[in-house]
Amino acid sequence: MSGAAVPGRRAANRSLTLQLAGFAACAFGFGFALVPLYDLLCNVTGIGDQKLLLKANAAPASPRGGGVNGAAGTTERWVTVEFVSQLPSVGNWQFKPVMNELRVRPGQLYEAFFVAHNLTGHDTVAQAIPDISPGLASNYFHKTECFCFTPQSFRKGEERTMPVRFFVDKALPESVDRLTLSYTFYDDSTRVAARQARS
Repeated sequence: MSGAAVPGRRAANRSLTLQLAGFAACAFGFGFALVPLYDLLCNVTGIGDQKLLLKANAAPASPRGGGVNGAAGTTERWVTVEFVSQLPSVGNWQFKPVMNELRVRPGQLYEAFFVAHNLTGHDTVAQAIPDISPGLASNYFHKTECFCFTPQSFRKGEERTMPVRFFVDKALPESVDRLTLSYTFYDDSTRVAARQARS
């Protein structure tokens, strides 16, 4: 009886191992697919479109964050931009905005900063995925420079302040006077492991 049970248990273990390996392969593939999916989203929605951003007549931004001096096409209207950070897992990273919100004039270039601290205990790569709300405002919020455009390499224990430069389009509907720029910060250490295996 016990001899018959052993092959059955082995078959069950083999099936479970194959399922877990398949799940791990899917998770690994999803990590690599995040960046192309983000690029595709940018192309479809126009958010982060470099061609559009190069057309913006933007002067250099203040090094401390805030608006630009002498930007053309300003209005008397003010819009509040709120900055939010999210981490899918707790304890491996610290990630937060330097300022919680900023009042901006549509048509002017502004700069804000986020701070990331690698607490994973090893070198790694991370990717920030942005989101704009309300959804209506996403077509009117343009980033000219952002740490979210490319994966970011961090050394063990490294802390870094990262800028995002943006402007709110003057065509933003009058009904929107407040919007939120949110980033979810994903650790993708598989990229580091793959690079080390190749070298």
